[in-house]
Amino acid sequence: MSIFEKYLSLWVALAMTAGIALGSLAPGVMEAIAALEVARVNLVVAALIWAMVYPMMIGVNPRSLRDVARQPKGLAITLVVNWLIKPFTMAALGVLFFEVIFAPFLEPQDAQQYIAGLILLGAAPCTAMVFVWSQLTRGDESYTLLQVSVNDLIMVVAFAPIVAFLLGVTDIEVPWSTLILSAVLFVALPLMAGLWTRNRLAEEARITAFLARIKPLSMLGLIATVVILFGLQGQVILDRPSVIAMIAVPILIQSYGIFFLAYGAAYALRVPHRIAAPCALIGTSNFFELAVAVAISLFGLHSGAALATVVGVLVEVPVMLTLVAFANRTRARFALTGADHQAS
Repeated sequence: MSIFEKYLSLWVALAMTAGIALGSLAPGVMEAIAALEVARVNLVVAALIWAMVYPMMIGVNPRSLRDVARQPKGLAITLVVNWLIKPFTMAALGVLFFEVIFAPFLEPQDAQQYIAGLILLGAAPCTAMVFVWSQLTRGDESYTLLQVSVNDLIMVVAFAPIVAFLLGVTDIEVPWSTLILSAVLFVALPLMAGLWTRNRLAEEARITAFLARIKPLSMLGLIATVVILFGLQGQVILDRPSVIAMIAVPILIQSYGIFFLAYGAAYALRVPHRIAAPCALIGTSNFFELAVAVAISLFGLHSGAALATVVGVLVEVPVMLTLVAFANRTRARFALTGADHQAS
């Protein structure tokens, strides 16, 4: 592990601070970056995420894709947690905190908006950043691709009904352009580029050497993404710190709870670590572009629901880094169960 990777949490903390400072001192720069978007997907952030995803896609071996069916447990855990548990626990936590615990400190209408934003986050499992977290935990590239692809297909048909049920809103307009563009930018194009690169390099030794050379660029892309995300929301953080903190509490509980539920299930079912770690991380992180887009379309740009989805963006990277570190520290426990010696 390089020094950069070893102290990644420190670099991310510095990037968060730099982003908030940049958002306050140079708002014009942030506004210019924010304006570069298509279908609610920021093109600058998309390019950086693409740079992070591309290295892992080079590791996808087409010949190994046919073998993923031999290990269905990881996919089953991902789907059960993402679609039968996560949206409902997020809604329950939102009600608990904003209708009970934090109720004395908030206006009732604001509390309902924050609950709505949390529901939107809980119903939108992550797509792009999962490849980054999987790479950091030495996840199985081919299996991670399968998990993300199946999730995306389910999201097309399940997101709107789940949100409608939990919000009690039936006229939800799903931003299909955001869904489609994200799938193309963060899955299809990097995969095509990765397979093309792998084919050009041909030999496994050359592929490994090439990945070693571009890996630092992937980490730099992560740091730059954090700077921009926190820069875009820096003023919100400074203007409403107490509200940000209240919204963050149920998100933190949900994130850690969902991870340990999925990770524990994978351990109990003897799923190999290279599959178990990504399968737990997929349910923990969120498709924030989709959640933010729907919140804005349903409740408005300056609504409490939109703010709650933005807080999800801010909380995600630090939380995911702690979970990546935990997954890496516990890799040996999976080896002791013999899980990592089973066929994947």
